[in-house]
Amino acid sequence: MRMIMAAAVATALVSCGGGGGMPSFGDNEYPVEEVKSSTTEMQTTYPAIINGIQDVEIRPKLSGFLTQINVTEGQTVQAGQVLFVIDNETYQAQVRQAQAAVNTAQSQVNTAKLTYENSQQLYDSRVIGEYELQTAENTYKSAQAGLAQAQAALAAARESLSFCYVKSPARGVVGTLPFKKGALVSASNVLTHVSDISQMEVYFSMTEKDMLTMSKAEGGLNGAREQFPNVKLQLADGSIYGYEGQVAAISGVIEQSTGTVQLKARFPNPESLLKSGGSGTIIVPRQNEGAIVIPQSVVMEVQNKKFVYLLGDSSKVKYTEITVDPQNDGVNYIVTSGLKPGDKYVTNGVTKLSDQMEIKPITPQRYQEKIQEQAKAMTAGDIVNAMQK
Repeated sequence: MRMIMAAAVATALVSCGGGGGMPSFGDNEYPVEEVKSSTTEMQTTYPAIINGIQDVEIRPKLSGFLTQINVTEGQTVQAGQVLFVIDNETYQAQVRQAQAAVNTAQSQVNTAKLTYENSQQLYDSRVIGEYELQTAENTYKSAQAGLAQAQAALAAARESLSFCYVKSPARGVVGTLPFKKGALVSASNVLTHVSDISQMEVYFSMTEKDMLTMSKAEGGLNGAREQFPNVKLQLADGSIYGYEGQVAAISGVIEQSTGTVQLKARFPNPESLLKSGGSGTIIVPRQNEGAIVIPQSVVMEVQNKKFVYLLGDSSKVKYTEITVDPQNDGVNYIVTSGLKPGDKYVTNGVTKLSDQMEIKPITPQRYQEKIQEQAKAMTAGDIVNAMQK
């Protein structure tokens, strides 16, 4: 029983010994750790927008009432499949009228051709003169032109009729259907979207500074794109998508309002888990060579500035400002300035220190041993008091 209580008190003492204080050893002892450099795996995150590899607005080319809706939301359709039908009685009548005009024009051509051929024979027999022959030829050519014009009108009428059948331009998944059967629609209305989601394009932006640094290191934007590591996608529910993506394009234009450069990464989507229009977070892994990593628990933050206590001459501590990488894992900081390998910093009890205070440095291992020793020496009343603090 005493061992269990001692362990509980030791835990309480360790927690007190972090940013909130330290056990009272009575000899001004504080644990000190030496700064070392290492290779650290870190990651940078960027907000992202998810789109299908092809995301097409479906609009009618003419006005009319919807008479058929042949698809449902979320349905997979093929290129050329009819999605909607617009009232086409008027356009069918125009086609029939244009076809009748073609038939009439064809008859006129046939008649004019017979007349011209007969005039040619009469001219050869010197029955008629050149004027009559030329007149017959001109009539024939005029009839041919009339036929061509009628055929063009028929093609236009058929094309207008085809516009009544709104087809999918690509294979994909149907989006929302805002209009119901019988609604009056026009070219200004978006009937739905068709998204090819076999692959997804995820857009995110990097700062101009980060992109400039990467471009210089890799010999330009193309080099930066080729050397860009595979990226991960964190979904809206916090889970990590099961497939990694590759950066496919980097914009050559800086968005002036934000000072960022847009990138596009492509992800496979075999289970159709990703949906066009969704959001997420791109995770870019990166390695820091020679990084200085310290626990966040040893850092004090005052007015958005970060400080640590370094061990100086004569065992006096110095209140030292540091800067850290804004990206962190919630446990450690990567120090970008203020510390160098070989420096020694206080790891516990920093809230009880003050600048130029003299301490007796001990190792973190010895610090833990003294906590255990003190816990074992405590009475029941001491244990209760420690647990209540």
